Amino acid sequence: MAHQDTHLLHLDYNLVDTTFDRHTKFEGDLVFEHSLKINGTFKGTIKSPGFLYIGESAVVEADIEAGVLILEGEVKGNIIARDRAELMSTARLYGDLETAKLQICDGVVFEGKCRMIKNEQAAAESKPVAQPAGPVRI
Repeated sequence: MAHQDTHLLHLDYNLVDTTFDRHTKFEGDLVFEHSLKINGTFKGTIKSPGFLYIGESAVVEADIEAGVLILEGEVKGNIIARDRAELMSTARLYGDLETAKLQICDGVVFEGKCRMIKNEQAAAESKPVAQPAGPVRI
């Protein structure tokens, strides 16, 4: 019998504002407000108060700061997910994770440290991601 991941969030993941598709390769500093799904390759930094969905085919090498993170693909870098992080069964995280709420499914590869934070503490205590000189705004 196949195991199905259950998302902690009850969102329609098809309603993401912007998607970097499987054949997309992007490098730089990425800043966005609402929601982004990455299915391709990304290298740099990501900063957003919004929702970041890293799909199963994604390979991301970045320090990430987001409100909510859903991870199905691979990330090499540190993550701050201020509200919540969900690591689905195909997720591979090589770096440290700070979040207020966490769901980790069976099968996840996680090599790093995890620190649970309170939402109020996140802004005061977390180390900010370096501000990009010329961010890409989506």
